[in-house]
Amino acid sequence: MINFNKYMTHKKAFIPFITAGDPSIECTKTFIKALIEAGSTIIEIGIPFSDPIAEGKTIMEADERALKGGATTDRIFDMVKDLRKEYPTFPLVFMTYVNPVFVYGYDKFFAKCKEVNICGIILADLSFEEKHEVSDVASKYDVAVISLIAPTSLDRIERIAKEAEGFVYLVSSLGVTGVRESITSDVAGNAKKIKEFTNIPVFVGFGIKDKEQAKKMASVSDGAIIGSAIENIIAKYGKDSKEYIYKFAKEIVDELETL
Repeated sequence: MINFNKYMTHKKAFIPFITAGDPSIECTKTFIKALIEAGSTIIEIGIPFSDPIAEGKTIMEADERALKGGATTDRIFDMVKDLRKEYPTFPLVFMTYVNPVFVYGYDKFFAKCKEVNICGIILADLSFEEKHEVSDVASKYDVAVISLIAPTSLDRIERIAKEAEGFVYLVSSLGVTGVRESITSDVAGNAKKIKEFTNIPVFVGFGIKDKEQAKKMASVSDGAIIGSAIENIIAKYGKDSKEYIYKFAKEIVDELETL
């Protein structure tokens, strides 16, 4: 089983998400470098999709900008290959939906992942019951298919956690992605329950908007995942976002270091 504990270079992990191709592939490469330099533990790279049902307004609009700008799966693979010249082993994970991977072809897609050292994938619409359709192929290429556990999955925590690999993505809130003023679900209790059945890291995502919320979520798990807050920066500053992304990420990393 693939276990992301080996990537835990800090006591608590910061995992940023960024949509590839927003506003351009070249910009995304620059932004990823800034996130690495700021001290991120793992980076999720979003492959844009035309019907991202799990996403709120922020990431939906990021996907639209990326697709209009010409982002394709092949161009994203090329970008990662280019990044590997400078960062050959930094852990990168894709996040997308089943359809783009299915259309590309499971074997072809995961072979390319192995080629550019993508170590995991999150498929937001992949149900637990259908996971093996993907993971049986991905495992041949040493790519972890990351399991999500939502507040609605609590009666199935044991089943999902026992089969999980890489890390568990603990969804903090019901609904779609997007920053939230407060997170009211029992994240601490859910993370503790998951840990009864697996030793892989548990990271909390969906709705985390700033360093205070990130610290709160990381204090009861192994780390925090942040996406929409970063995409809000890109929506505001476009191609000039690098310094703002770096500053935001560095503040999160420094805050988690206090735990």
